[in-house]
Amino acid sequence: MSDLVLVHVDHHVAVITVNDPDRRNAVTAEISAALRAAVDAAEANTDVHALIVTGAGKAFCAGANLTALGEATEDGLRVIYDGFLAVANCALPTIAAVNGAAVGAGLNLALAADVRIAGPHALFDPRFQKLGIHPGGGATWMLQRAVGPQVARASLLFGMSFDAETAVRHGLALEVAEDPVAAARELAAGPAAAPREVVLATKASMRATANPGFVDSDQHSIAVDTELGPQATSIESPEFARRLEAAKRR
Repeated sequence: MSDLVLVHVDHHVAVITVNDPDRRNAVTAEISAALRAAVDAAEANTDVHALIVTGAGKAFCAGANLTALGEATEDGLRVIYDGFLAVANCALPTIAAVNGAAVGAGLNLALAADVRIAGPHALFDPRFQKLGIHPGGGATWMLQRAVGPQVARASLLFGMSFDAETAVRHGLALEVAEDPVAAARELAAGPAAAPREVVLATKASMRATANPGFVDSDQHSIAVDTELGPQATSIESPEFARRLEAAKRR
């Protein structure tokens, strides 16, 4: 496993930590691949009943690495998406312990989890529009599912972001905890103490009954495909190149 993503398994719970604090855990192709590998390993480990994902240092995940994003084609975008899509498609119950800023693709990583617990300094910020790019990775679907159409539109169309308390008020996070990883561990004690096959079957049933006739991961896949072309086109625009350079100089 890459040092950029750390895994610790204890009491039937896997804690996956994105570990690049100097870059605020911004997603690169390497981090995305390591996150996918960590999730796959947790699913394959019959001793693991639940999964927690968090970030090292002060940030949860500051989004996609800007250089990687600026160079991405449609295939490159799918590479960046792959890590958080592994969380989204995970058969295990998943919790995002959002210790700090979750921005852009980092917000997608948080949204990919079944439950989000916010630390006191958590920030949920799509920031796609501020960068001049179209949302990607199924963000439009995930955010509407989490907070409803009006709040999702306020966020993606009007730039609304969420601090910890606002996230709880709108249903984006379950609770605010001084130590979100500890709170996530406490919550994960439920599935950890239950038979693994019951835990997996319950999650599978909930995915199938949220919108009967459709499995939610299939809906997410449709959203990813719908957003992919417009996002790739927006990344190729001169306006994004200008904003990207301005962001790198900060």
